[in-house]
Amino acid sequence: MKQYFRDFDRMDISIIIVNYNTPKLLEDCLRSIKSSKIKSEYEIVVVDNGSEKDSVEIIKQLKSQKLIDRVILNKDNLGFSKANNKGVMVSRGKYKLLLNSDTIVKKNSIDELVKFANKTKDCGVVGSKLLNKDGSIQPSCFNFPTVWRAIKQYWLKKGKLLDKFAPQGYESCMVNAIVGASFLITPKAVEKVGLLDERYFMYFEDLDYCRRTWNAGLKVYYLPDSEIIHLHGQSGKKVKASKDQWKRLIPSSKLYHGTLKHYLFNFVLWSSQKLRMA
Repeated sequence: MKQYFRDFDRMDISIIIVNYNTPKLLEDCLRSIKSSKIKSEYEIVVVDNGSEKDSVEIIKQLKSQKLIDRVILNKDNLGFSKANNKGVMVSRGKYKLLLNSDTIVKKNSIDELVKFANKTKDCGVVGSKLLNKDGSIQPSCFNFPTVWRAIKQYWLKKGKLLDKFAPQGYESCMVNAIVGASFLITPKAVEKVGLLDERYFMYFEDLDYCRRTWNAGLKVYYLPDSEIIHLHGQSGKKVKASKDQWKRLIPSSKLYHGTLKHYLFNFVLWSSQKLRMA
């Protein structure tokens, strides 16, 4: 992946946002970035995933207002991973921040990510503290889902090992994985891990990238000094409304776990539900 670093002009960070029929959310996100007064040198790359004509026209207007630096217009919905990868490949920043369109950037949040990544040599991925609209903390970290953790949680009642959580305290900390709403990738991760796996259309791509980051000898961090409001689920609402959307979860799970572990994992969940209903 070294080729992605040959031509950039030492810009600090590229903010890559995928849009799919969420023009109002996108505009609010972009305006929050501008009002956050980022000190780092940055660019904004918006990748539209085959949105309707009205949404595309709004993106063009936002670019004319200089709220966007680069626009990629996909003819079809290519999925979250492929769209983000297209943004990464045209971006010029040292760091790549994958940011959901349903986020509101708070002051200093982007600069804190850059500052942390600059000083943390083993960092592959770092994520922001996510907040709900009312300011409460939104769980945004995961332990990697395994069959054994499923057994411990659902059969042996050994805690909430597979539930999303938010680390306590005000210090940065290492975690297995973070959600992809505010997901900064370092140059070392691009070189050693590569891009998002494009076989994931939607779901599991963030877990997969974090797992590959750890396997490459790098670490994943949660940074509470960087706060971003996340209107959870809004950026993918149009996609999830599709009657066939649930079907995308199954192949993503099989890809992530492997077919056998996928069925074992889901058997544990299914049997636990049956026992509760008995």
